[in-house]
Amino acid sequence: MSQQTNPAGQPARRDLANAIRALSMDAVQAANSGHPGAPMGMADIAEVLWNDYLKHNPGNAEWPNRDRFVLSNGHGSMLLYSLLHLSGYDLSIDELRNFRQLGYRTAGHPEYEPEVSIETTTGPLGQGLANAVGMALAEKILGAQFNQPGLDVVDHRTWVFLGDGCLMEGISHEACSLAGTLKLGKLIAVYDDNNISIDGEVDGWFSDDTVRRFEAYGWQVIADVDGHDSAAIAKALGEAAAETDRPSLICCKTIIGFGAPNKQGTAGSHGAPLGDEEIALAREQLGWSAPPFEIPADIAAAWDGSERGAAAEQAWQAVWDDYQQQHPELAAELQRRLARQLPEDWNEFADAAIAAIDAAAETKATRQASLIALNAFAPKLPELVGGSADLTGSNLTKHATSRVIDGDDASGNYINFGVREFGMSALCNGIALHGGFVPYSGTFLTFSDYARNALRMAALMKIQNIFIYTHDSIGLGEDGPTHQPVEHTASLRLMPNMHVWRPCDTVETAVAWRDAIERQDGPTSLVLTRQGLPCQQRTAGQIADIARGGYVLRDAEGTPDLVLLATGSEVAVAMSAAEALAADGVAVRVVSMPCVELFDAQDENYREQVLPSAVTARVVVEAGVTGGWWRYAGPGGRVIGMDRFGESGPAGELFEHFGFTTDNVVKVAKELI
Repeated sequence: MSQQTNPAGQPARRDLANAIRALSMDAVQAANSGHPGAPMGMADIAEVLWNDYLKHNPGNAEWPNRDRFVLSNGHGSMLLYSLLHLSGYDLSIDELRNFRQLGYRTAGHPEYEPEVSIETTTGPLGQGLANAVGMALAEKILGAQFNQPGLDVVDHRTWVFLGDGCLMEGISHEACSLAGTLKLGKLIAVYDDNNISIDGEVDGWFSDDTVRRFEAYGWQVIADVDGHDSAAIAKALGEAAAETDRPSLICCKTIIGFGAPNKQGTAGSHGAPLGDEEIALAREQLGWSAPPFEIPADIAAAWDGSERGAAAEQAWQAVWDDYQQQHPELAAELQRRLARQLPEDWNEFADAAIAAIDAAAETKATRQASLIALNAFAPKLPELVGGSADLTGSNLTKHATSRVIDGDDASGNYINFGVREFGMSALCNGIALHGGFVPYSGTFLTFSDYARNALRMAALMKIQNIFIYTHDSIGLGEDGPTHQPVEHTASLRLMPNMHVWRPCDTVETAVAWRDAIERQDGPTSLVLTRQGLPCQQRTAGQIADIARGGYVLRDAEGTPDLVLLATGSEVAVAMSAAEALAADGVAVRVVSMPCVELFDAQDENYREQVLPSAVTARVVVEAGVTGGWWRYAGPGGRVIGMDRFGESGPAGELFEHFGFTTDNVVKVAKELI
């Protein structure tokens, strides 16, 4: 194992790496919880990468052409925090002293904070790897769209650390298979092959031939690297950086908890403090005499990346200055997209587009209405990039100006994700995190289950990601209960910070798309029908109120006797029932509520205007589970839904069988008044 000395009498590389080890074991001990093993085991690799290869600037964490670094094995978060502190980012030693404590940036698992170069939230294993694939794909697309001969203003790598657990997770297959197909040559993954997970040595449950697996994906694999030999590490990193046509996997043999004499190489160092006695022994073995949380001045100076980072950004700035002079329109467009700004005339354009959609509205499935909206908005928004999980013809995600991206030409805007729902969703998170794009993706609503944790991460990180979910209910029909998502819309609504739209016609769908495009503080799910739905007539004021999540679609004179509330395909049923009830002298109000979250965000006065508390006779109609609707129905109301799985049969017969008919709504309403 090499312990090379840096030039000009600088500290030995092992001493630089030991700074990571010391900070990590001290912070975990202070918190009395955490994972010291991975930071201590990967410290030598991290030191070489961050000091010799990673292009970054601690003085400007959000420099657009920085390399991205992702810690997919996010339980080893002290590795990242140590690197950020040592390199000179705005992460003080006080933050490390208060690792895992309330109110500090150093959470138990890294949480997305671009201001200090935490590029994504990791912890659920495998997702950081998938995010990294999305970041590398975004870099490739953006470069293909904007770089000009001799002026590569988009030119950076994505580096990701990962462990055995990340490779066991199925999402690693989805993401890495696609990464190889798309020839993401600027993606470099470093595998911490330490043979240990929580339950011990992994041989009994993870015996894959990882090298051959990744070679089969089309990756360059650099095997059997000594993860504690800085010269071997540097050679491997350089070899990976030189490969431009394939992503690279560097397999580093490491010792988990390196330096802790009694716990290194065992599960005992994985997820618990080492203990004061073992830390003292580790300090002795590592030759580290500094007190806890203190870094010797020579080591701190050698780690400081501010000067190197400023020089790297300055070199890029010279290229950018030339680019702005030679290609001012492209430069302005790239700046707009990286700043996540909509075109200056967006509001006028969107208003006109929705008015045109309203004027031409006819009976359509809302999945078809979604394509109409995409065709209207996409030409104005080149930042829209998306695709489908092998359901393009069903999800209708491919608009008129779509061009497919492949490994040889990334200048387009459409991705064939293949049957990879989880990978697709996490990749789109990575695309959003990289910047320059608004990602969208499509599959059947029932398969949102496969992608669930990626949706949760998008909501947790408050990033813009648009999820298109079609075939939204028993309206799917003959494919039967395996494909009929009766519980999925309700479960998506339970997720904090997720906007869930279930529009009833073409106009509501266009407004839903507009809200998703304009929303930058979280993801949006568009829940869309397979079956055709009639268009509803609205005033301009009603169209404006769609964006408030819930509004009065049909009203009666004076105070209504009854309120019918519905979403999606059941709005037409509610409108038909209202006509029948009105003929019998019942004053009926119909409320369409395409987005519960936006309605709940309105002021109390508006919500009272739409759903007056004095009207207790309320019937809610939605072809899904009833649980979330009782707070709107109230103690005197009813919910027509289905708290069971569906059946296989034609959609029309199923709606009748389960009571989503005019006659049944009228019957239930009359029981209340």
